[in-house]
Amino acid sequence: QVQLVESGGGSVQSGGSLRLSCAASGYVQTNDYMGWFRQAPGKEREGLAAIDGADRTTYRDSVRGRFTISHDNAENTLYLQMNDLKPEDTAMYYCAAGAPNWSLQFGTTYYKYWGQGTQVTVSS
Repeated sequence: QVQLVESGGGSVQSGGSLRLSCAASGYVQTNDYMGWFRQAPGKEREGLAAIDGADRTTYRDSVRGRFTISHDNAENTLYLQMNDLKPEDTAMYYCAAGAPNWSLQFGTTYYKYWGQGTQVTVSS
């Protein structure tokens, strides 16, 4: 049984940083994508960053240069380092895994596995 467990969310002031973690069990990344998504109240879930088995990364324009996705194979943990946070980054953040490498990196329907989410709140 695959489980993805996020941690590291919290409340920070604008300009601050957070590092999200997603510990995976029952799942090992091979050629597929792992990614980070977020969903704010009343909005659709959106993809932020994705990484493939060769550590190639893709970012949403609004977070490129501020967020960094990485994957530690030894710990089987996905990370999202978030710097220069803004109030508009406030949302529930989710990690996801298992999207085929031919799929859209930010297509939510392609991901097989999802974590329960961790809340990030950024105040101005």
